[in-house]
Amino acid sequence: MSSNETPRGPVDSSRIPRYAGPATFARLPRLDEVGTADVAVVGVPFDSGVSYRPGARFGGNAIREASRLLRPYNPAQDASPFALAQVADGGDIAVNPFNINEAVETVEAAADELLGTGARLMTLGGDHTIALPLLRSVAKKHGPVALLHFDAHLDTWDTYFGAEYTHGTPFRRAVEEGILDTSALSHVGTRGPLYGKQDLTDDEKMGFGIVTSADIYRRGADEVADQLRQRIGDRPLYISIDIDCLDPAHAPGTGTPEAGGMTSRELLEILRGLASCNLVSADVVEVAPAYDHAEITSVAASHTAYELTTIMSRQIAAARKDSAAK
Repeated sequence: MSSNETPRGPVDSSRIPRYAGPATFARLPRLDEVGTADVAVVGVPFDSGVSYRPGARFGGNAIREASRLLRPYNPAQDASPFALAQVADGGDIAVNPFNINEAVETVEAAADELLGTGARLMTLGGDHTIALPLLRSVAKKHGPVALLHFDAHLDTWDTYFGAEYTHGTPFRRAVEEGILDTSALSHVGTRGPLYGKQDLTDDEKMGFGIVTSADIYRRGADEVADQLRQRIGDRPLYISIDIDCLDPAHAPGTGTPEAGGMTSRELLEILRGLASCNLVSADVVEVAPAYDHAEITSVAASHTAYELTTIMSRQIAAARKDSAAK
């Protein structure tokens, strides 16, 4: 979108009820209706990489349904994200549910195409396997990126049943492939039992810092966000959010729930504290609506995606303003 164009925003909910019409993210236009977008919201209905509960293939559409109640002004960030930049729903990336390797290749190719238009990606999973091809694509454009990984789990295991691509392995593969900036990697919200202490030792060797859910409880969202900002600096940043970083009270609809997680309020406040970071793309994954109650999980996920989209839209608008002033 050029600086002279006015973004096309959501459907007017004062004229068409929120529960009517197609469920695009936040009731935004489809990508094919606007041609190009600054931020493309895309779904990846894939969960063949899960090790416990299936169902995240339905997560993207559950998040879209829950996002019907999102409104165009975000008071927490004092911004109207859909007026600052063109945000559009790019639909789903259709992947092979029976062949993980092929699915990974398909996601990477589709992400390459979308990023090639100049868009940033807000991806709705799907299981966490999809983070690897998304990171590959983002790294082609920006070089090795800083990573904030919100999750109950490390997702840096080597294999499951001999499979190198699963929802528990994407970040080990990403480190091995050199697509992450290993001076700026952090897990946030981790907790629960591990296979052994070696898991933490291996993780440290890869360059990851860890902020546990207990750290967030004791230190507070503002202090944690400040620590993360300092670690990231001005590097290109990718944020990957497994919804199970939240406690099951706030996100029961997920594949591998762990007790003792952060609240949705804590997650949103930490993200708002990262608004100055150079967020180049993001994902929200592992929403499994079959295990959800009253849309608790998908509502939390939709608001999480909304905060991430707001950060990207603000940065896009600021960059355009700076460019016009030169």
